[in-house]
Amino acid sequence: MFPMSDSNSNVGIIGLGIMGSAIASHLVARGNAVIGFDTDPERCQEAKSIGVSVKDSATEVGIDSKVVLTSLPSVNALNVTVDALLLQPCESVLLELSTLPLDAKLASHAQLAEAGIELLDCPLSGTGAQAVAGDISVYASGDQVAYESCLSVVKDFSRVSYYLGALGNGTKMKFVANLLVAIHNVATAEAIVLGIEAGLDPDTLCEVAGSGAGASRVLDLRGPMMVSEQYEPASMKLDVWQKDMALIRDFSESCGVKTPLFSASAPIYDAAIALGHGQRDTAAVRSVLQNMVHSV
Repeated sequence: MFPMSDSNSNVGIIGLGIMGSAIASHLVARGNAVIGFDTDPERCQEAKSIGVSVKDSATEVGIDSKVVLTSLPSVNALNVTVDALLLQPCESVLLELSTLPLDAKLASHAQLAEAGIELLDCPLSGTGAQAVAGDISVYASGDQVAYESCLSVVKDFSRVSYYLGALGNGTKMKFVANLLVAIHNVATAEAIVLGIEAGLDPDTLCEVAGSGAGASRVLDLRGPMMVSEQYEPASMKLDVWQKDMALIRDFSESCGVKTPLFSASAPIYDAAIALGHGQRDTAAVRSVLQNMVHSV
């Protein structure tokens, strides 16, 4: 029923931004024939340079691929992509990798299913830098047979993947994981500011804290950026992260769950954007906490 992917089959990618281009690079390196599309001509040129065969539309990608990956910035981009795939639908599996509202993914699944396209909800956990390193996790949900038919593709661009059952469970898990990231990021900045103000060597601070019970992936990834106060290039821009923060808030409210630590972190991100860090990495929250030192 579903295509069994192998190293000689076409893999389509719609959305060739930070995550999409990193995924494409890994797939090409592992022998996949990768075709792609992005609305940004510059992204398309960059994709060509790493061996992606760029098409003129998402419709063409859908026609020529049995497995399609989408890495998109918004619900509108997803809706436009779905409409394009429905122009000339072919039986295929679509791995939707974006972090978007769950109801949008469920609606897209229903539309595509009528045309023989099986959408799987497969958001990613990891930054752009982690995607480049192949160090991302996939939270897969939806039809298990379809997922298993694409598993070789998933393994080619990820460190680990988890099948979480019913469609939508992937997005739910992503929201839970992102809640932890939101808190860990601000906690890391707070700890670094405290350690520096206490007179500890910043580099030693990250190394030692990272070797003990206070270790976290966020400390490993963003601690050095916070210490050096170098927030570019961004692996997750603050402006983009605000979208994810809103999704977590809405999800937790829909579940009737209070999130006091997450709620306390939100104004710190808002303040970082107010300081002009919107296009910089979320590690820039350190600047907010630094400004609070000795403030009245």
